[in-house]
Amino acid sequence: MSDFPLLRGWHFLQIPGPSNTPGRVLRALSKPTLDHRSPEFGILTKNILLRLKKVFKTTGDIIVYPSSGTGAWEAALINLFDPGDKIIGCETGHFAVLWKNLAEKIGLEIEWIEGDWRQGAEAAKIEELLNKDKEHVIKGVMVVHNETSTGITSNIPAIRTALDRSKHPALLLVDVVSSLATTAFAQDDWGVDVAICASQKGFMMPPGLGFNSINAKAVNASKQSKSVHSYWRWDRILEMNETGYYPYTPASGLFFGLDEALTMIEEEGLDNLVARHKRLAAACRAATAKWGLENQCLNPDEYSDSTTALIIPNGYNADELRKYILTYLNMSLGSGLGKLKSKVFRLGHLGDFNELMLMGMLSGVEMGFEKMRIPYQKGGVQAAMDFLTNSADS
Repeated sequence: MSDFPLLRGWHFLQIPGPSNTPGRVLRALSKPTLDHRSPEFGILTKNILLRLKKVFKTTGDIIVYPSSGTGAWEAALINLFDPGDKIIGCETGHFAVLWKNLAEKIGLEIEWIEGDWRQGAEAAKIEELLNKDKEHVIKGVMVVHNETSTGITSNIPAIRTALDRSKHPALLLVDVVSSLATTAFAQDDWGVDVAICASQKGFMMPPGLGFNSINAKAVNASKQSKSVHSYWRWDRILEMNETGYYPYTPASGLFFGLDEALTMIEEEGLDNLVARHKRLAAACRAATAKWGLENQCLNPDEYSDSTTALIIPNGYNADELRKYILTYLNMSLGSGLGKLKSKVFRLGHLGDFNELMLMGMLSGVEMGFEKMRIPYQKGGVQAAMDFLTNSADS
């Protein structure tokens, strides 16, 4: 006889990504394969690229790779920089560290601003480094906008202001993997030269598509790069994208899903979508505050609207709580990553997500607390319900 219970009902996927893939997108993904050299595919691609610009809020170019977000990171770095170039990185959590490690492996030198994983990137420290760099040796600044390992959202406009005040020509690269289509972001208005994203979070898609959204400054910088590479090259992709095609076989089946996901985003309206995430995140935090658990993010102004990371009380193991909830309640929560392993658990509230899904997630967490005898104050679910019923619906 199995040690695991037979579970009925749907699985609650409450990790910070991949997020739930809605039925409409799943059905679109099931369409028959389309010849990626056909006129129909060229029309599909050009339409998708045009609509993506509205989500990134840019007039620049957008490149779609068959990759994860990590591939999109690498693509941006090797198109812009040469081995030995120096760039600034900010330690805001696990994914910022992974990005730093990747940059070092391809030969870049990182001016690393250390952090405690409890606050966002510090614009003042970035400005200080740029002001010291009189020779303009530093070529770029890379920042994770929304760090899902810690539930922290960094202030990108403040960082842009730091670059402008220092009159430094460094490029600004921003990871928006978990913030695009969940959190306010405006590439052109915020002065972001390269925005890096992936399909599996705000786009409500399975993993498999990576994005580089690039402005004219970034395109010009890429023409000066001597980095040796082929597959990731922007110039050849941009050239073929003009007619809707790619210099390699694209992930054509995923384009059907992306097309439908963009339709869903357009139907809701980007501003309404961002407001929905903000409202549900606030309701989630109303529950966690009532429980008395400490938020990994120290600054309320930096609370993430897609992820909440909670610190487990001393003497308890977050992974044991997660294991119970998965095994007996059929719900996945995010694990603590890197140095936060077993110390935090993460609640994902992003993508195709609504009030009742939030209440189900919070109820499952409270049930887990009870079963695992983790100390907490009861009433978190009710606190979230009160917030939702007393706040505006829009």
